[in-house]
Amino acid sequence: NNHHHHQQPPPPPITPPPDIMSESTGSKPRVVLAYSGGLDTSVILKWLCEKGFDVIAFCADVGQHHEDFEAIKAKAISCGAYKCVVTDLRKDFVENYVFEAVKCNAIYEERYLLGTSIARPVISKEMVRIANEEGAMYVAHGATGKGNDQVRFEMCQQALAPKISTIAPWRDAEFIESFKGRKDLLAYCTKHGIPVDAKPKSNYSIDENLFHTSYESGMLEDAMCGPEESMFKMTTSPKDAPEQSDTVLIEFSKGVPVKITNTTDGTVKTDPLELFLYCNEIAGKHGIGRIDIVENRFV
Repeated sequence: NNHHHHQQPPPPPITPPPDIMSESTGSKPRVVLAYSGGLDTSVILKWLCEKGFDVIAFCADVGQHHEDFEAIKAKAISCGAYKCVVTDLRKDFVENYVFEAVKCNAIYEERYLLGTSIARPVISKEMVRIANEEGAMYVAHGATGKGNDQVRFEMCQQALAPKISTIAPWRDAEFIESFKGRKDLLAYCTKHGIPVDAKPKSNYSIDENLFHTSYESGMLEDAMCGPEESMFKMTTSPKDAPEQSDTVLIEFSKGVPVKITNTTDGTVKTDPLELFLYCNEIAGKHGIGRIDIVENRFV
């Protein structure tokens, strides 16, 4: 057997090297953190502040359902961010990502429309833009060290700005040692006065944007366990959908939708974002668009 296993050297601890101390804030290096307002990224935000970074929290509006961005901004500042930037990327996402995917019929394993993966480049690109604008030499994310998202974020970031380094706390030895589970994260919140949702978190994780809402892990790992009806955010249950059908006409030009007409009630949409959101509305009303898949993961 000629296969030798090389031990990976442990990642260096995250302490900013002295040579990148930024002029602008006197001494602290800057990092742009992809921030959702949830438990993990709130802990990461505080942890990065404690590590000696100036943290710019960044939240992308890619069409999450009923998200309160003002509350997220307030929470970021209360956790120690010196600035929180929310960017509305919905139009860019639909025109340059969703429609491009539709145009080339990008369906993974015959069912999955890649709703999570195609949103990552649009988020990464904006993170890099903010980092350049703010003079930040670091970007950080809260993606798990076992999944696909870390790869998507970091490949985009390396392609767009090779000089900027990524901080991935869920792959950092010290961070992982400190936070072995949800209990440690909650204890850290209590210690640092980070507000936590009172209601217990559902035991599955959700990723949402205007293209899809996906649910994974927790109880869903058991193939015998079906989803709860209360989970669904974009679609009415087919059981509760109207008996009366709607007929829609979608016009394409060069592979891209340019107009939707509801011939039943006369609604017309031509703006790409409005057209797409209307597709969601009309399909959701009729219970269209629920799938169940087994995912492949990077690790």
